[in-house]
Amino acid sequence: MSDEESYEYEYDDDEDEQMGGDGGSDEEEFDYTDDDQSNHDEGEVALENAYYNAKGLRETDLTGAEEAFLGVITLEQGELAKESGGEDTHGTKFGPWSYKSIKQLIKLHLASNNTSKAMEQYNQLLLCVAGGVVSPNAIEKGVNSMLERVSASLNQSNSASGAADDASKELASNIYEKTAQMFHPQTGQCPNERLWFKTLLKFGQLLYEMNEAAKLQLVIRDLLRGSGQQDGAGGGDTSAATASGSTNLMEIYALQIQLYSRQKDNKKLREIFDKAMRVQGGIPHPRTLALIQELGGKMHMQNREFDAAGKTFFQAFKSYDEAGDSARLRCLKYLVLSSMLHASSINPFDSQEARPYRDDPEIVSMTNLVQAFHNNEIKKFEGILRRNEGKIMDDEFVREHLADLLRTIRTQVLLKVLGPYECISLKAIARELNGIPTQDVESLLVALILDGRLKGRIDQVAGVLHKSPEKGVPTASVSSSAAGGGASAPSASGSTSATESGGASASGSSSDVVGGSTSSIEMRNYEAVDTLASALENLTAAVTSVSGMGKSSSLRVM
Repeated sequence: MSDEESYEYEYDDDEDEQMGGDGGSDEEEFDYTDDDQSNHDEGEVALENAYYNAKGLRETDLTGAEEAFLGVITLEQGELAKESGGEDTHGTKFGPWSYKSIKQLIKLHLASNNTSKAMEQYNQLLLCVAGGVVSPNAIEKGVNSMLERVSASLNQSNSASGAADDASKELASNIYEKTAQMFHPQTGQCPNERLWFKTLLKFGQLLYEMNEAAKLQLVIRDLLRGSGQQDGAGGGDTSAATASGSTNLMEIYALQIQLYSRQKDNKKLREIFDKAMRVQGGIPHPRTLALIQELGGKMHMQNREFDAAGKTFFQAFKSYDEAGDSARLRCLKYLVLSSMLHASSINPFDSQEARPYRDDPEIVSMTNLVQAFHNNEIKKFEGILRRNEGKIMDDEFVREHLADLLRTIRTQVLLKVLGPYECISLKAIARELNGIPTQDVESLLVALILDGRLKGRIDQVAGVLHKSPEKGVPTASVSSSAAGGGASAPSASGSTSATESGGASASGSSSDVVGGSTSSIEMRNYEAVDTLASALENLTAAVTSVSGMGKSSSLRVM
């Protein structure tokens, strides 16, 4: 929205406030024709003209506009003094035109980053509100508008300089604190529970963005106490809360979950997430619900609860989609990530809700990633990540789980590679896994053996995996090609051996597979090497013992 459009919208608000403040009808205006009413009308016309003339100066002369708005306030205070019989108000009595002018002055000072004058005028605005010259609806609209402008000004300062300056932070904190004090339901000069709650919520979100954790916890405590939670701990019975109370609780829980998620406090995060999911009644904004579900899904991911994470991310995706928020695509990526880490055979894009986004430019790379995952195409899978297609790796959360993701697909491919073999070299496996180090292959094999998903032993000296034959499955040898040590073929039982110096690998390489069972030539060679190694160890021990005895005899002779 342009500035011109924004000010046109403000013009409409000013007209509404004027009607709310006067409260008179056209018919009543014609009932009074005395001199006092005539003078009053002339004063109103003069104030209106002065106000809109001042608004016309904003685009060309900021200093002139400021002076003109101050002139409107002075003019109205003079009119009010005349109406009160010439009593001196000392500049403390305001009218509706002063309220509008003060709002415009605050906007001018925020635009020029004059924080001291902006705070001074905001204090005047609160005095004007406390005077009761503005309708409650106009107050709520005006105050909310000012708070949003303050937050926007702070964010703009943050994006321009990389970090908001201390003066802007102090201004924002002071404005929110004074607003909350003014509208506090019990102790405020102008009690308004709805406006007070909204103010604290916005203040809490601003403190979260400013990373002011200590102040944010105090705001959350006040919000919980205002919502009837005992000691601000959130331990009340949420199932018995009213609809509006339940909605407010969800907003508070969203703030808490953001705070604990940033602090990596998974214990408190899980506690608040479970409470939020038990809240009954109320209609929270879909974006609030989506935020809670998204951070809950991340919590499950941190605890390696990939199945629960996938379900929670799916709910967050639907909530963001309902709110029309572009964050739905981010949650869809997280849903795909959790699905792959869970090693699920279900394609997330097969669901009715996710299918329309399959061909979205930002999602196409994730679609290709899922296809490569399900087809065990590890080279294609790692190529997509390496080229950062669709800026997948730009997401910090995805990067955090990259190691788990690669380990999952490598484990899948590894089990497929090991299928037909009884003996295979670690280097052969490494080549099948897109050339990873043999140490990584050994780590994957050890994890599979410890998890009971693979039965066998690793010969670390020879760099070979020996699979244990399954019970009830006959072992058959495989004949090798007589000419030139060619590729060996699996037997009817599918049992083969693969070593670095043998026949063909699973992918057709003629250097990794050697035929045979435990009775093959290669196996006998391995057994002979083991026997020889044992004999050498015994011989070394004997020589050492004899040498020691000779030394002791020499000492006795001497």
